[in-house]
Amino acid sequence: MNWTIACIQMDIAFGDPQQNYRSAAEKIEKAAESKPDIIVLPELWTTGYDLGRLDEIADNQAQDTLAFLQEAALKYNVNFVGGSVAKKTQAGVFNSLLIVNRQGMLIKDYDKLHLFQLMKEHHFLKPGQKDGLFSLEGYECAGFICYDIRFPEWIRSHTSRGAKAIFVVAEWPMPRLAHWKALLISRAIENQAFVIGVNRCGSDPDNKFAGHSMIIDPWGNILQEAGDSEEILVGTIDLAMADAVRNMIPVFQDRRPEFY
Repeated sequence: MNWTIACIQMDIAFGDPQQNYRSAAEKIEKAAESKPDIIVLPELWTTGYDLGRLDEIADNQAQDTLAFLQEAALKYNVNFVGGSVAKKTQAGVFNSLLIVNRQGMLIKDYDKLHLFQLMKEHHFLKPGQKDGLFSLEGYECAGFICYDIRFPEWIRSHTSRGAKAIFVVAEWPMPRLAHWKALLISRAIENQAFVIGVNRCGSDPDNKFAGHSMIIDPWGNILQEAGDSEEILVGTIDLAMADAVRNMIPVFQDRRPEFY
């Protein structure tokens, strides 16, 4: 199975959901010109890290963002790894990744499991309680959000259950760009999976973000890499390659989890 994937690396208007919806709509229209199977958006693309105003600007049950993605999925006949959105619930606000298929159906809603204390997420967001596994067009995939990639055991818990493509949406700061690249490549090699990492670019009042969205194959080779400004990164992956690599070096057969 070949998938063409369009990664939308975008700047985000701080605390301005309506402006971000307009910007994303323009970029999705442009990305659709390449006839992708999947379009991927970055983390918290509707609000940015305006965490102090989430009570005011978070999306109630992610309804507005879901409707936006569903309309675009049907219009362009494309699957969405719809980035993440600040989702307001009765229990609090979650950083939630939305997966919408070509038919406009929500097939996964993953709440970020690991909250990043350095950016004060734990003061404003609730941690997730469920996994990021989902099946897209018959293939097992997994979705993660930014800081999650620093927890290899969390990623492995998904690939050991069959995930061959790992999608990571992020707002990763420029000072740790080297970590972003090294961690994504490592997650690809150790899990023998494709890794699609989509980061934002630009800046907010407190941070400059790194961009450098990437598509990486199961050997750890970077197939496509963006720069540090707005860009639509397009690449094609062949999911059969994950099986071939796993057969050549049978890491999953040779695991001994009873000792870990």
